[in-house]
Formats: sequence, structure tokens, C-alpha cells
Amino acid sequence: MKKLTSLGLACLVAACTPQTKQPLKTQLEVREFQTRTFDTPKTDEVLTAVVEAFQDQGFMVKNVVPQVGLVSASREVDVENEGQAAFQVFFMGQNAVWSKNALIEATANVKTQGGKTKVRANFQEKVTNNRGGTDRVNTIEDPKFYQDFFDKIGKSIFIEKQKI
Repeated sequence: MKKLTSLGLACLVAACTPQTKQPLKTQLEVREFQTRTFDTPKTDEVLTAVVEAFQDQGFMVKNVVPQVGLVSASREVDVENEGQAAFQVFFMGQNAVWSKNALIEATANVKTQGGKTKVRANFQEKVTNNRGGTDRVNTIEDPKFYQDFFDKIGKSIFIEKQKI
């Protein structure tokens, strides 16, 4: 019994140990991977490609304002970890709280500059728990995430140019 209690205590301490955070990126570094320039002056074509890229990633497009080149979209994701939930219920009983859902909200701004079109995208994740409270809200700052999004836009523009 003592071994089981010691094991449970060790797991609880390990779960509470602070995670090392990556150093904060400067605003310029963030803007750099959030922005991509496409070699076309056709803002409408790029705006359509942005909408299609959001849809390809499972986002629901909420608003498009072509006059200012703004697109907003969101996607809900189930982030519940059954193991984490069971662990919380085992140790906390009715007071157990665990991450359940994430809402990813996105915006993109499209504008033409000097014969090219620039897109800046921003993704923010809001994680809620099983009680409906907010666990955390953070801006997604993974350059690969943005790279994948911009690659989808580039492919869509290429397909449109080729009339495929």
C-alpha cells in the first residue's frame, strides 16, 4: 500500500513540475513567419486562396471583408486526454478538472504592394476544460504551422493560374 501511495505522490509531483518554456519571440520574429508574399497582384485571387486554405484545414469561415482584405475563421478541436481525465478523477474526485476542447480562431489580412500580394495570418488557441472554464489562451507561434498554411495558399494560387 505504501508503494502505491508513493507512486501516486511521485506522479502528482511530476505532473505539477513546471515545464520549461521556450524564450519569447520578438514581435518582428513572429511577424516574419506570420507573413508571406505571393508573386501576383490579384488580391481577389489570393483572398479566395486564403478562404480555401482555411476550409482545407477544417476551419469555418466566419467573415470575409474584401474591401480591407480581411478573413476570419475558427475551428473547434477535441483535446481531451482520457488518461489525464481518469487521473484527475481518481485523485480529485468531483473536483477534477482537465482540458476538454480547443477553439482555434484565425484571421488573415491580404493586401497588394508593388505588384505582389502580402498575406499575414494569425492563429490563436483557447483551451477550455470539462467545467467550461478557460484553461489557457495563446497565440500559435509555430513557424511550421504557418508554413503549412501558406503552402496551401500557394498551391491554390498555382492551380488557379494553371486553370486546373
